[in-house]
Amino acid sequence: MDLLKWHIVTSASLGFFLDLLIGDPENFPHPVRLMGKLITFLERHLRKETDHPSVQRRKGALLAGLVLVITGGTTAGVLLASYRIHPILGLVLESICACCCLAARNLQDAANSVRKPLEGGNVEGARKAVSMIVGRDTSVLDRDGITRAAVETVAENTADGEIAPLFYLFLFGGVGAMVYKAINTMDSMLGYKNETYRWFGTAAAKLDDAAGFLPARLSGLFIIVSAFLLRYDGKNAWRIFRRDRFSHASPNSAQSESACAGALRLRLAGDAVYFGKTVKKPWIGDPIRPIETEDIRRAVRLMWGASILMFAVLLAVRILVKLLIG
Repeated sequence: MDLLKWHIVTSASLGFFLDLLIGDPENFPHPVRLMGKLITFLERHLRKETDHPSVQRRKGALLAGLVLVITGGTTAGVLLASYRIHPILGLVLESICACCCLAARNLQDAANSVRKPLEGGNVEGARKAVSMIVGRDTSVLDRDGITRAAVETVAENTADGEIAPLFYLFLFGGVGAMVYKAINTMDSMLGYKNETYRWFGTAAAKLDDAAGFLPARLSGLFIIVSAFLLRYDGKNAWRIFRRDRFSHASPNSAQSESACAGALRLRLAGDAVYFGKTVKKPWIGDPIRPIETEDIRRAVRLMWGASILMFAVLLAVRILVKLLIG
């Protein structure tokens, strides 16, 4: 098999299984950290609170453009140079790049870091663990609130952290996945509707909405299929997905969350506290049964089910297209 001809299929597959087995090793120089440093550097030099909103928007768009060009250009340059040195070297680096863009194993580990203290009765330890993976104020959360926050995070990040990177990985290779990761990182750092980022973060938020539009919907659909396969409530997952998939300020966030809520027969979301202020949010799903600690594990299973289904479909499509058009 010609490695250069099949490099996207091979590197995406190797990256997927690397993430499945090891995730991101601790202290590994993760590219997202470098993206974060780049975004912080550019923000420091571009954002000024005294600027008119229109100027802030333009500067935010400039930052977004620079981040995408630098990320995409650097990734493409490194991979191109490595493939020219030797195809095996290029394949290894692109596989590592693919693994770094996928987050299923890390998401599982983060969810377990919340679940295990809860199972041991250590609510404070679970509260501290969940504070590492959500943006809301966790000091006000009780046991059920902590569990709900962990389930919501797994459900929402199934789309952002796994399905979307897989989608762009199989479509455009390592460069595509890294560019998507840069978009998602910008949104997580700048895409807030507060006084600081309301205008400056507009471009980052809009880019993330656009890039995540199709993957978010695929995430919801694959979670529903996983619910049937894993013998959760697939019919209810479909019902809640159809009803509540737009019950969020973001056009994408409730797509996977609604499917997960339906599959587990839970009510998720609702009001949350950010920076000491309560933000009104609609509920997603129906409280058919009370939430329990085991739902964190169930959400992780749905995440893996959706991820494996997405990988299998994309792999099959990519191979078929390659065989048909060469």
